[in-house]
Amino acid sequence: MGGQKSVAFFYRYLADLIPVSIISTANNVLPPALNARFFPALGNSFFRYFNPFLIFKVGGILKKHSFSHLIIVHPYLGWLGILLQWIYKLPLVVHSQNIESVRFKTTGKFWWRILQVYEKCVHKKAAYNFFITEEDKDYAIKHYELDSQKCFTVTYGFEHKSLPDPKLVQQCRKKLINTYKLPENKKILLFNGTLSYEPNLRALDVLTGKINKILMQAKYNYTIIICGKGLPESYKNLENFKDKNIIYAGFVDDINTYFMGSDIFLNPVIEGGGIKTKLVEALGYGLECISTETGAIGIPIEITGTRLIKIKDGDWDAFARAIMQPTGTDQLNTVFFNHFYWGHIAEHAVDILKYH
Repeated sequence: MGGQKSVAFFYRYLADLIPVSIISTANNVLPPALNARFFPALGNSFFRYFNPFLIFKVGGILKKHSFSHLIIVHPYLGWLGILLQWIYKLPLVVHSQNIESVRFKTTGKFWWRILQVYEKCVHKKAAYNFFITEEDKDYAIKHYELDSQKCFTVTYGFEHKSLPDPKLVQQCRKKLINTYKLPENKKILLFNGTLSYEPNLRALDVLTGKINKILMQAKYNYTIIICGKGLPESYKNLENFKDKNIIYAGFVDDINTYFMGSDIFLNPVIEGGGIKTKLVEALGYGLECISTETGAIGIPIEITGTRLIKIKDGDWDAFARAIMQPTGTDQLNTVFFNHFYWGHIAEHAVDILKYH
């Protein structure tokens, strides 16, 4: 999932710049590429979020080894972070991937207000707060009454510094055409995401039920490829849409091939929070992207040019028209890659930790 990728890549690049230790669950196996110490101290069960013995278990690690900061991802273990900050005099950094209470509000969870009170408390007690978008940071400063001098945007990124080689792009397109037996002149539209996640599944419903119907009625020459695991069994692998220009590829070995081989990336997501990581990746591979306004939060339009077309949430007629009348003629420049390259994002985070 996007949040998991965000954490994995951020700390991989951070560990190349400063010493990093990961205190996590035992079932999290660190890849060899991650230059970090690993302490499987949290336990795998849901009870870890309420386990008071973690004060001693994690505290023992902090006491034995030398640390300059304590970073928690998401606010859920905030109670532990606050206590350890007080006991060991380590500045606590809350590394937010979303405003979690807002995310659960948009997905209809009745207990979002309880989480909001807790989340506000954790952010206020932290020495510093990292947010994944400017919008999240501004929301937290306003609604959680945070000190703006202690809040920073540390966004999601990707690993390359420029657009892929055009020859590689052509190879990927040819692979998709051969794999799915498509005519050369077909426009390949891509949608991907973890389909057990409600906002993505609802976006899929809109794509198959509304947007696709408009495209078919207009006799547009296209195929939509849908990638992602977790599709509920009731959807029957989208068998009913095989004759409606939709291919369900499921979980694919290399999503990068699909990003590079497609023409347009579709992001009809209108729920959830934070930055849509798949949209950042699609832009980084040079696709023209069509997104709802909510789905494009966290991506500055001034650095994407016409490669990103934003459509008002719920205006599916306009969304379909944008697919059929693409305007993404601009090529992304170095400003875009400077903003979203993981190496630069990690350098920004190190500067914050060293000088604040």
